Amino acid sequence: MGLDMSEFKAAGEYESLNALFTRALEVDRSCDPDPLYYVSPCDALITECGEVEEGRALQIKGMSYSVGELLKESRYAKKMKRYINFYLSPRDYHRYHMPHTLQILRVVHIPGKLYPVNLRFLRKRVDLFIENERVVLECRTKDDKILYIVLVGALNVGQMVLVFEERIRTNHKNDIQIFEYEDLWLQKGELLGYFKMGSTIVLFFEEDLELLVKSGDRVRYPQNIARRMA
Repeated sequence: MGLDMSEFKAAGEYESLNALFTRALEVDRSCDPDPLYYVSPCDALITECGEVEEGRALQIKGMSYSVGELLKESRYAKKMKRYINFYLSPRDYHRYHMPHTLQILRVVHIPGKLYPVNLRFLRKRVDLFIENERVVLECRTKDDKILYIVLVGALNVGQMVLVFEERIRTNHKNDIQIFEYEDLWLQKGELLGYFKMGSTIVLFFEEDLELLVKSGDRVRYPQNIARRMA
């Protein structure tokens, strides 16, 4: 698959294919400490990004979906102004990290299908993100701005792991689950979890941000991807 192992253990040191795909970095990638910047949560391809218009965002160019439907049980969907889609291919680093220092208010697990999320399927299946299983993290900045981190499942990605919440079991036939937290803060760059294969992450921002990426860009954790208005 063309894995770049320069920042990881040699491939033969992992005891299974799954351990290889969920590998941890062996070198430090330092975050920009400036609180004005959001960083990429992962290594990925930006498939779309931009403004939320009339409550809709792009799955791929020319194909939009309802943000409210994607976020489902979330309370602040109508406030979202910007979004960025990150596609992690099977060859990418599959762990994801915090894009900023955020309070986790609640997590919503929404069971669904596991359609592929590669570019070919994004172009041909309307509302793919809405149909697929997903885990939605509702977060808040220190100055009370809301941000959503949406983990979207896919074919062969039946497990999405959060390091702080063992009760979530993805790829099981169950109802929507909601987990709420009183004072849970994770720091910018801190490990959030991992996919057990490649998949997709979507960030939604309440803030009017200057986006530092565009559709078609490849990004790496913890590259600066957006700048907050001073």
